[in-house]
Amino acid sequence: MNIPAELKYTKDHEWVKVEGGQATIGITDFAQGELGDIVYVDISTVGQQINQHDVFGTVEAVKTVSDLDMPISGKVLELNKALEAAPEKVNSDAYGEGWMVKISITNLAELDSLLTAEQYKELI
Repeated sequence: MNIPAELKYTKDHEWVKVEGGQATIGITDFAQGELGDIVYVDISTVGQQINQHDVFGTVEAVKTVSDLDMPISGKVLELNKALEAAPEKVNSDAYGEGWMVKISITNLAELDSLLTAEQYKELI
């Protein structure tokens, strides 16, 4: 199981990569494995301020639809447009080409509530 040490994680299986005042967010390798073949990613929150734990979109797999919860508060700056044509990128490269949104972080202190890679490994 791939759990990059440089990322932060949530108990709901999202990952966060922080770069200055911005963050890239996606779902973990574990989550995509549990969901199975992803067929659609629905994110319509670009330009919106989303609070920590609020839903920012959904991911649809063959058997289920799952909400995407915002790990930290921020304004959604960009979504991964490549997922519109190829949502399976989440399955094949969850931490790379399968990223979902980029946000500007509005509360850096919330990063302290996220899990380290070691804590996430213990969770799963």
